[in-house]
Amino acid sequence: MHHRTRIKICGLTREADLDAAVAAGADAIGLVLWSGSSRHVPLDRAAALARRLPPFVTPVLLLVNASANEVQQAVQAIPNALLQFHGDETPEQCQAPARPYLRAARMAPGFDLLDWADRYGSAQALLLDAHVENYGGSGKVFDWSQIPPSVPLPVVLSGGLSPANVTDGVLRVRPWAVDVSSGVEVSKGIKSPELMRRFCRAVRQADDQLPPP
Repeated sequence: MHHRTRIKICGLTREADLDAAVAAGADAIGLVLWSGSSRHVPLDRAAALARRLPPFVTPVLLLVNASANEVQQAVQAIPNALLQFHGDETPEQCQAPARPYLRAARMAPGFDLLDWADRYGSAQALLLDAHVENYGGSGKVFDWSQIPPSVPLPVVLSGGLSPANVTDGVLRVRPWAVDVSSGVEVSKGIKSPELMRRFCRAVRQADDQLPPP
């Protein structure tokens, strides 16, 4: 039985794109609540989009240095969401909502991922992204050889993935999941149904090439 790499498509802003992502085979949908992003959606829009999702497709709320009150409002508005902390949040701040969460790790040269995994051991997974000035969505790929061979938490591979390179990413890193945003867009926040289909197909093709666990 092959491992099935989970697929998260992030930065959705429109109903049609969300429906197309689900039809393509996404397991999770990322909604950006950080107002500094060009893919930002207000909380009421995020809640409306999340309500469109069918069972077993998870809404993920991307937060960057949000206040405790903002996090609480998000949790109340979208109670089935997974939280994704992408800023400078401490382990205590990530644990405070008492909700499952992903912790982003910005993979700069010399970054100690094993120490990060130890600090954020309560996370459901670590989302590995390129280290850029902004917080994610840059389309930049980091050096996958920086990832230690054995990380104690599930890994979500992110950062500049596209239909062209995700098969290689899955085969080399063997992550629990992959996360794409700019790699399936025609413009910021506007997704391409065809690119999303091609991305999901490329992930499945990689899974077919992996040896059984």
